[in-house]
Amino acid sequence: MASMGTYCGGRSMKQIVHINQHNIKHNRKVNVSERKPVITCKTYKTNEYHHSIDLICSETGKVLGSLMYSPDKPLSCGANVWLEFDTEVIEIKPKEVIV
Repeated sequence: MASMGTYCGGRSMKQIVHINQHNIKHNRKVNVSERKPVITCKTYKTNEYHHSIDLICSETGKVLGSLMYSPDKPLSCGANVWLEFDTEVIEIKPKEVIV
């Protein structure tokens, strides 16, 4: 879904944030206590699993946005996973999609 660099010892490290559609479907069928995390944060070293994450500026420590998973309170459009951020801090620039 998204790709960003994080600082590790002064060097940038690529990180991929992936939404696991299979876990979203699984979570619809089970009790709250049995839900699996739907967000995977991947680097070449690790895979970490979360229900929601904050996107934090490595220089200032300020939260730039949040990737949310809320199956019990979806958005009015029905979305269970979405990205929230302050438009005064973040600007969206569309990228060309190659099919």
